[in-house]
Order: sequence, then C-alpha cells, then structure tokens
Amino acid sequence: MKKNYDILVIGSGLGGLVSALILAKEGLKVCVLEKNNQYGGNLQTFSRDKLIFDTGLHYIGGLSDGQNLNRFFSYLEIMNDLDLQKMEVDGYDKITFGEDSTEYPHAQGYQNFVDQLVKFFPEEKQNLETYCEEIQEICNYFPRYNVVGKDSYNEEILHLNTKRFIESITSNQKLQAVLLGSNFLYAGDSENTPFYIHALTVNSYIQSAYKCVNGGSQISKLLIRKLREYGADVFKHSEVCEMIFDEKDILRGVKTFVGREFYANTFISNIEIRSMLQLIGEKRLKKSFVNRVLSWKPISSCFSVYLVLKPNTVQHFNYNIYHYSSENSVWNAFRYKKESWPETYMLSSSPSKQNGEFSESFTAISYMDFAEVKEWENTFNTVADQQERDELYERFKLEKADKMIAALEKKYPGLRASITNIYTSSPLSYRDYIGSFEGNMYGYSKTSENPLRTMVSPRTKINNLYLTGQSVNMHGILGCTIGAFNTCAEILGKELIDERLTKVLNQKNEK
Repeated sequence: MKKNYDILVIGSGLGGLVSALILAKEGLKVCVLEKNNQYGGNLQTFSRDKLIFDTGLHYIGGLSDGQNLNRFFSYLEIMNDLDLQKMEVDGYDKITFGEDSTEYPHAQGYQNFVDQLVKFFPEEKQNLETYCEEIQEICNYFPRYNVVGKDSYNEEILHLNTKRFIESITSNQKLQAVLLGSNFLYAGDSENTPFYIHALTVNSYIQSAYKCVNGGSQISKLLIRKLREYGADVFKHSEVCEMIFDEKDILRGVKTFVGREFYANTFISNIEIRSMLQLIGEKRLKKSFVNRVLSWKPISSCFSVYLVLKPNTVQHFNYNIYHYSSENSVWNAFRYKKESWPETYMLSSSPSKQNGEFSESFTAISYMDFAEVKEWENTFNTVADQQERDELYERFKLEKADKMIAALEKKYPGLRASITNIYTSSPLSYRDYIGSFEGNMYGYSKTSENPLRTMVSPRTKINNLYLTGQSVNMHGILGCTIGAFNTCAEILGKELIDERLTKVLNQKNEK
C-alpha cells in the first residue's frame, strides 16, 4: 500500500528542513527526500584526520537573545541545543590588503562597529554612523526579517546599488574597501549587487557572530531529530527522478531512481530551480518563466583548501580574515586572472581541543570559475556514488592548493612546515554534494538595475507545488530560514505563521 503524505519536501537543505518542521509542528504528515548520504545541503560537514570541516557554513549571525535567527530557531525548538562559540567581539571579521599587516575589524554591536573602525579612520565617525543607520533601516523594510511585521516592501529600495551607496557614504577609498571587505559572503559585483543584499547579509553578523562547535551539520541533525519527534519521515539516498502527474495533469507524487514512489497532497521543492524545471517539464510552465530562469547568471563557485596543522605550532584566531591583493580588488574579485590566483581569500581557524590557544586546522576559500573544471563536468563523485576522477584532476587540485598555501605564507611565514595534511574541494564538489548549478555558492546573481528578474514567488503555476531554498530570493542561513517561513505562510496562511512566531516571542519575553 502506497503511503500518502500531506507534505512532501524534495531536498534536505536548510530551507527544506525548516519548511518540513514548520508544517510537521502543525500536525501534518511530512516526508523529506534527500539524494545524498548526508542531510543539510550547505550545512554538510566532512571528517578527515579525526577533525570536522564545514563545507558551506563557517559562521552565523543574529543568534543572541532577541535577534531574528534566535527567534526563528527558538520556534523550531533547536536554539537551546546548539553548541556555539561567540567570535571575537571587537572583530569577528578582519579585512587585510596586500603586504599591509593592518587588520581592519568588523566588530559586533553597531556602536562597537563604529568605535573600532574610528581608531583607523578618526575623521569618518559621522559617515560610519550613517552607514550603520542606513543598513538597519534597509533591513527593517523587509517582510519577516524582524520575524513578524511588514507584508511588503517599497520596490525602490531594491534598486539601490551597493557600490554607489558606499561611495555616497564616504569618499575615503580605503574605508570603502574595508566596509565592503566581507562581500565574499555574497560574491559582490560592483556593477550589479543591490544594497539590500549587502545590508541583509552583514546586519545579522554585526548584531552577533558565532561559530558552530564541531561544525554546522549540528543544525541539520537537530532539525532531523525534531522532525522525527513530530512524526515526519526522512529518507536519504532518495533522489527524485520523475514527477507523477495524473490524467488531469495534477501533481500526485514522485519517483526516485531506485524505483520508490511517494505520494502527497502538497509538494515543496528545495532543490536547484533548474533541476526542478526539468522534473516538472517545460510544457507545464509558462515559456516566459522558463526562459527567465534559464537566463539567470549563476554566482561564482569556489575552491576550498583544508589544512590539518601540527599541534601547538600555529596560533588560533577567533575571527575570519578576508584578504585582498589590494584595496582596489575588493569589488569584482571573482573576475580573477588564473595566473595570479588567489587574488582574494577567506581564512578561518579551528581551535585545538587539547590547547585552545593553538589552531588544529585552517580553512581557506577563494573564488573559482566552473570553467576551470569544465573538462571533468561529466564526472560525478559523492559518498553515495563514488567515482574517481582522473590523475589530471588530482594534479589540478594539488597545484591550486600549493598556490593557496603560498598566498597564506605571506601572512603566516613558514606555514607549510606546520601542515600535516591537505584536503580540497572544487566547484565540482559543490555541484555534486550541494546540487547547485555549476557549483555556485549563493544561487544566482541579482542586479540593482532589474532586481525583480531573479525574484521568484514560493508559489508555482502547479497549484500544489511550492519553492524554497537559496535559488528563491535570499541565500545564507538567515535567508533560507526566512524563505522557508515565507513558503509555509503561502501554505498555512501568513496570519497563522505570525501568530506562532509572536507566541514564541512573548514566551521568551516573559522569561
């Protein structure tokens, strides 16, 4: 007998898991299908040399009491079980340029953010205060960014351009570069990135910044545990290959590659939007919508180097470093030259469990075009479906890792002597494990000139199919969480979602 669910979620990225749990908490029969061996999408971790490495989540913002992600996670009943470490208050991110040893801090707390940067830019206090005020004002425009409140926003704010806005705040080019220094978080593009992307991204980190102890996969594990407590079914190794429509062209179920069929009343897609179009079949969708999605430009992918370090040799730092070859390269760093790669990188450190003053591992990430690995695009490699790529690919990765280490040694002379093992991931790794198109980090590029072109409603032309995840609107932990609540608001009604979230807020306030 075939089991029929109320809700079937395709893909177990954060957006899918949050959507599933919201609906399961309402008493609906929910099922989640994941193609890979590990749940969580960008929350996935991997273990090497008995150490845990994150693949996509390196730090989280907005998790202190009363802040938005804290309130969302409290409603999901996972907040109290998270194992977190607060990052350096006076500089959770530090921006560096070229051979200059100065580290420009992004500090937690808006007043502290200003106070720390004024030490380096004493003439810019008023401009820094204006910058902070404008970021908070933009964030307040967005529905559900403050958990409950506005239903819509003024479209005009979507057209604000980040580069032009920053230039209007200060004419100091060094300060401009510092304020934009963490734009790796959204792959900043000087010609196109809307200011709301910058504001929504950095605001939550300025509020508070945390690392997940032993990796971000704890979030997906807690969500899975809660889902099962609420009676949901969750299956991995269950890649959907076909959607089942009845004779009236109504979506009734899905079929996986191993031949299992799952039926439901309502479906939520948390997979790459292009993959979903293929499953639906273009004939069932408006041609204009299909063409619009296919015209989107994927955000750049990346190459990551994971370094296992000898004990007690490299000092641990409780912040991220965003390094650029020069202050002029802050914008458009993803348009690099192969011969000078890496022109920028993000570097993070994990403390040793035996001696927290020292680091047990480094993770360094830089942009990489999919074109660099295109000759291997027809190979696939996951734990669930292991295939070895050729020796040329392995040599390619080793050469890139060597270049990254050489770049890091300019900041950490002699680092190479402290390394015991090197591991890497390329755009192919992100494509295969995360499922993103061409391994892109954050979905698709958004433009201040035409911001609505890449915005998609959670509703689709198929009445019982909804969308969630980073392909739809905002990326990141907070973006995907907000997106999941918006998707569920389309299914359950905004009033009910607001009521549930308001109740949680009131309960926390009473405590």
